[in-house]
Amino acid sequence: MALKRPSGNVAFDNVDRVVIVTGGSAGIGESIAHAFATSGAHVYVADITPPAWHQPSENSDVKYLPCDTASDADCKAVVTKVIDERGAVDVLINNAAIQPPESYHPIDRVAPEVWQRMLDVNLCGYMRMATEVLPHMKRQQSGVIINLASGQAHRTAREVGVYGPIKSANVMQARQWGVEYARDGVRVLSVSPGAINTPMIRASLAEQGGAAALGNRHPLGRIGEPHEVASAVLWLTSSAASFVTATDLEVDGGLGALGSFADPYPMPK
Repeated sequence: MALKRPSGNVAFDNVDRVVIVTGGSAGIGESIAHAFATSGAHVYVADITPPAWHQPSENSDVKYLPCDTASDADCKAVVTKVIDERGAVDVLINNAAIQPPESYHPIDRVAPEVWQRMLDVNLCGYMRMATEVLPHMKRQQSGVIINLASGQAHRTAREVGVYGPIKSANVMQARQWGVEYARDGVRVLSVSPGAINTPMIRASLAEQGGAAALGNRHPLGRIGEPHEVASAVLWLTSSAASFVTATDLEVDGGLGALGSFADPYPMPK
């Protein structure tokens, strides 16, 4: 048996930073919100539904603000509330996104109202929130915006005709904004997770061959956990990543490096 070696550890200090996490009530967004809160930040979760884990009496550093990112008024109200209470926005995590089961089809079989809703939330929602925070970040001459994209932003599969192209646009949004606002002290990046153990992934496991098969497609041999994406986000938003902007970080267990022509990994026994 191999000896267990030290793996190293990183601790983040986000004391008094003001952070907005859209879609922070569950999944990756929830884990990101927790990570910022436990490292000292003032966190605002902007979501359609309140987080089940949030109890304001126990953690005053996390506040829930109702928000449908498809709504201009909602996005404006969230940022206005944060500025009124804290006077600044240091980090925006654009995470709110949907992939409804009825979107798992080629585009000629996806109803217009389905793909329009996905565009409104997954693409325009990111732009709405960025548009609202950027004037404040420019005034501060500091700030970080992270767009949660996806492994599907870089490669695709059959019957996901809408989600992947939008996620690819999220990557390009981050690149363009990162270039546009670099001299204003604002860094903008995207993160592209592979399959992560979230409610959205669990809801479609059967269609993807089951948890074991889906995990085996990743070179690391498993699907990821939300806290692993959160750790990447905390690094990117920290001063340790101060020379990193306008690029994408794939947190995907090696999925993006494995070609479709490659021999599959044998299933674990």
